[in-house]
Amino acid sequence: MMKSVSEVFVTGIKEITTIPALYKDTLEYKGKYYRVGTNRQEVKDTKTEDDSFKLLTYAAIAKELKRRGLKESKVFLAVGLPLTRFGAEKKPFIKYLMEEKDVTFIFEQVSYHIVIDNVVVFPQCYAAVADRLPSFAKKTLVVDIGSWTIDIMPVIDRAPDESHCATIPRGLIICIRSINEQCVRQLNGEVDEAEIQQFMRYGTIDIDERYQKIIKEEITSFVERVYNSIREYGYNLATTPIVFVGGGAVVMKNFGSYNQKNISYILDVKANAKGYEYLATMAMRNMMKRA
Repeated sequence: MMKSVSEVFVTGIKEITTIPALYKDTLEYKGKYYRVGTNRQEVKDTKTEDDSFKLLTYAAIAKELKRRGLKESKVFLAVGLPLTRFGAEKKPFIKYLMEEKDVTFIFEQVSYHIVIDNVVVFPQCYAAVADRLPSFAKKTLVVDIGSWTIDIMPVIDRAPDESHCATIPRGLIICIRSINEQCVRQLNGEVDEAEIQQFMRYGTIDIDERYQKIIKEEITSFVERVYNSIREYGYNLATTPIVFVGGGAVVMKNFGSYNQKNISYILDVKANAKGYEYLATMAMRNMMKRA
């Protein structure tokens, strides 16, 4: 999912080769039309491989400007990258997003003109808890469960311990795939991803109970694998303060076998995006003070 401080939509973008009949979620850029929020993007080695994430970013900016009643603006763009890829990909990602600073595009038949004034990149996982660090214990483990990856970040004395951060490529998409593999194997049919996501959030959906049973079993197995990964990195689930964030936090809360005071959950899926805004705002204030 693409997330801004107020919007969430699927990371799907597909070019429309003819003039669209309907303009909802339609981006027009350089004479081409794109439908935003279609089937999610397949995993890529980096976000800079093609124009997909740039176009999705323009759509997100349009949604935020619309909420503010604006059609043109200078933009201070705050974005994020996975923890362990942050150092290697930060500069290329900034260059990618600033290749064209003065941008005009049309979203849902409304023309927008933006000037990208600056781009700052922050680590995912850290951003989700940045405003809560003063309340953390001496050592706290933050686990960010996303679509493709699980980030594990120890925070010691309210600062991230980068030397022990880890990114595991086994996020929620892997769980969804295993669910449908089992559904096909056992019942010769698949379940729509949106239905699976609803089950993850609420624990039930209005479909055949045989499918629900498979979904629950596979989600429970996924949760146990997350716990085992945490153990493999040397953390005691009974004593270490652990904070689950990201889209998978609700999965850990709903299907996890641990219910104790040392484990907490940040269930807002926009927590990282809000953290980017918070950190960027702090950086801008510091810049103004120095000026």
